[in-house]
Amino acid sequence: MATRTGAEIRSDQTHVFPRLLDLPYPSIDRGEGVWLHTADGRRILDACGGGAMVACLGHGRRDIVEASAAQGAEIAYIYYHQFTNEPQERLARRMLEVAAPGMARARFVTGGSEANEMALRLARAYHVERGEPGRWRFVSPAQAYHGATLATLALTGRSTLRQPYDPYLAEHLHLPPSTPRFDESGEEALAELDRLLEEAGPETVAAFLCEPVSAAALPAYSPPVPFWKGLAERREEHGFLVCFDEVVTGFGRTGSWFAADALPLEPDMVTFGKGLGAGYAPLAGVLCREHVYEAVASGSRNFEHGHTWDGAPQICAVGLAVLDALERERLVERVADRGPSLRDELASALAGYEIVREVRGRGFLLGIELVDPRDGESFLPERLAAAALVDSTALEHDLLVTSSHATPDGYAGDQTLLAPAFTSTDDELAEIVARVAATIGDAERRVKEDLET
Repeated sequence: MATRTGAEIRSDQTHVFPRLLDLPYPSIDRGEGVWLHTADGRRILDACGGGAMVACLGHGRRDIVEASAAQGAEIAYIYYHQFTNEPQERLARRMLEVAAPGMARARFVTGGSEANEMALRLARAYHVERGEPGRWRFVSPAQAYHGATLATLALTGRSTLRQPYDPYLAEHLHLPPSTPRFDESGEEALAELDRLLEEAGPETVAAFLCEPVSAAALPAYSPPVPFWKGLAERREEHGFLVCFDEVVTGFGRTGSWFAADALPLEPDMVTFGKGLGAGYAPLAGVLCREHVYEAVASGSRNFEHGHTWDGAPQICAVGLAVLDALERERLVERVADRGPSLRDELASALAGYEIVREVRGRGFLLGIELVDPRDGESFLPERLAAAALVDSTALEHDLLVTSSHATPDGYAGDQTLLAPAFTSTDDELAEIVARVAATIGDAERRVKEDLET
């Protein structure tokens, strides 16, 4: 193995098994607010919460670190199966009081995939406890991402994510997204839901799971109001649950505590993650309404599911400190107030580029849809790998964004996502917009050159 040199580390210079073996990874030494500092002295503007929409409070928050250290000095870990602890009890109580008053119970895990898998198992348990063991299928939008475990990977209809693991995946049901490109009214998605229910048998369906506002798979998109109303009617008719994946959108990302707050439908369960740990601890979980909890409480009284670090005191102490900061600094309100103008500023800065079809925004979750500049409508050719091009070009501008390449799946093309910290100043947001515009300009030039060859 070669000796590591410089601030970028290649796969032949490390004992780590990286995700992309051909990508040199910059080494980050420290973070401060919205800035990441590399080992060789570069200063990267973080427009995407550390890369995975997590660091909603920015980097280097001493108050959060001190809360973690204080709890760790008392007790960092005990097993949830045998004990409870005061930070876990307080966090559940405060979440229900402050962020999700319509929910009845909270259960904590350590990541979004775990949270969505727990929701899958809780939905299954709910129906089994009520004497309907035939209900096991989930319905979800095909253009989605709900996690990396085999159970959660089955919840997406994207073939590029599922391959080569299809033999291990459950046969859930998927409907195309009701985007303006394919189904602006949402009526076709509802018709497809009806067809799937009839084909599979509604008595086999346990739940409908989706993001109320999409993140990585279709940034900042939400179906139209008629779709949500139609989904509520079908839940009432057929008896399945509705679960919202708010791993990204929960705790203020879209300008309300949960994105569900802005929809004409109340979910039975909500999963959360990222924003509650804010990058300072692995923290996620599931919220459920009273009737879901009561099914287990009046039945077997045993929900057999969990992970080693669920509800650990040090992790929950971080969640309490993050919740305190969000409330004390009125950051959810800040996102609600500033989000619309941020979207407009980004749209204005990108208005002249032929590669941009649409700029979407919900709070501090922004999406840029990229298209073929020759017609301003078609997906970019797959061979261009435009998403990777945008991400690498952004780093040339000392900017961190996240892009997705979904063209082979057929439901969406290349998309770029921004998720700045809620604590970003107006000057920092303006700098993000300027660097994004420069990035898209350079990417467009390179795409056009490639298309001409």
